[in-house]
Amino acid sequence: MILELDNVELYFYNKRILNGIYLKAETGKITGILGSNGCGKSSLLEIIFGNITPKYKLLRLNKIPVFNPLYLTKTVKYLPQYSFLPKLKLKTIFKLFAVDWNNFILIFDAFSKYKDVKINKLSGGEQRIIEVYLILKSKSDIVLLDEPFSHLSPLHIEKIKTILVEEKADKTIIITDHMYPYIIEVSDDIYLLKNGCTKKIQHLNELEDYKYLSIGSIS
Repeated sequence: MILELDNVELYFYNKRILNGIYLKAETGKITGILGSNGCGKSSLLEIIFGNITPKYKLLRLNKIPVFNPLYLTKTVKYLPQYSFLPKLKLKTIFKLFAVDWNNFILIFDAFSKYKDVKINKLSGGEQRIIEVYLILKSKSDIVLLDEPFSHLSPLHIEKIKTILVEEKADKTIIITDHMYPYIIEVSDDIYLLKNGCTKKIQHLNELEDYKYLSIGSIS
């Protein structure tokens, strides 16, 4: 599947936030979005998902325009920055998402003791691991991830990166995070969002040229 977003124009309180957007993502690739805090990365994901309706946009799936919110197609899963899971036991939540609990604890074995524990009793980092895993592993064609690495330990980040690479074989994945080294490592294509516009990065040193990273950050 090929997803394309084009001609986006978004305003908040008469202030233009996004203008001159083009983004292409496809099955078999992880597409990363980089940009400074407040530049509109989260808004861009919400526009794709359908939570935000901009003044203008053109969204295409396999070159066919999509006019209704994408979430209505049931082909997309979206990980927001905030906690979104119901305050239920983990075993119940996994059933709701139709994701296998036993496969999860093979990777994250420390969670095996939490099967009958409600999600809100876990730490913020533990909750985030479960949220990211469920979004990645539940049935979908498109996955949108907003700050998936927040509050995670380096060990858990490495495990999530492995899952991302596995899941991209069958899914179109778009990801953004302020922890840019992980986005750079895991992404096949990278877009920089700056001044409301997207720029596809062909060479990593362009991130320095566009003053997203300081000179010498890319080794």
